Amino acid sequence: MISKNQIKHIRSLEHKKFRDQYGVFVAEGPKVVNDLKGHFELVELFEGEDADKVSFLDTPQHLLAIFKKRDSSSALQSYFAAMKRQQPTLSLALDNVQNPGNLGTIIRLADWFGIEHIFCSPGCADIYNPKVVQATMGALARVQIHEVNLPQFMTEVQEAGTDFPIYGTFLDGENIYNTSLKPHGLIVMGNEGHGISAEVAKLVTHRLLIPNYPQGRETSESLNVAIATAIVCSEFRRR
Repeated sequence: MISKNQIKHIRSLEHKKFRDQYGVFVAEGPKVVNDLKGHFELVELFEGEDADKVSFLDTPQHLLAIFKKRDSSSALQSYFAAMKRQQPTLSLALDNVQNPGNLGTIIRLADWFGIEHIFCSPGCADIYNPKVVQATMGALARVQIHEVNLPQFMTEVQEAGTDFPIYGTFLDGENIYNTSLKPHGLIVMGNEGHGISAEVAKLVTHRLLIPNYPQGRETSESLNVAIATAIVCSEFRRR
């Protein structure tokens, strides 16, 4: 039987302050919990009615786990080591993506397209927010997420490896379907309302446009950032 103190503790983990304080996060449902088990240290597991009492979901899935957060510092070192060996990969950078659902979906997309690293600015939603964890559908197990000073990081990756393009999506960019794309580099996706910030945009070497159809037709102002990420990643992998 789950205790009142346990309920209080789990409820507190809805807030970043307490997730940071205890170094843990919550995951729910058989799919997500089982995927994370082999990649994160399991602290506690609740099943059945006990899990339902503390669920953050509208429809509880009868399984809730508390995991320790992962230290990504060694993965970041490996990333730069690969750069210096001239073995760059395709990665994502997120500039202030604030909606938890969008962030979780982007992590899931990265997993689908074989992108193993995502670099988030401090203004992004917390990757351990329960809504983010749920939206990843277990992809958090296979994708390394790093919080970085994005302009500084972008400068460092260009210095670490030659011929390392940095792509970004803009309304004045080149049509992505007519542009030469390399199989490696960094793809920057911007904030839901403001796009890529000016400081980050200065460091983008290849500005891309996802054109509407037909061009010139009156249409929506922009695409949802998760949908735009899916289109861009798909086009890179198609090449």
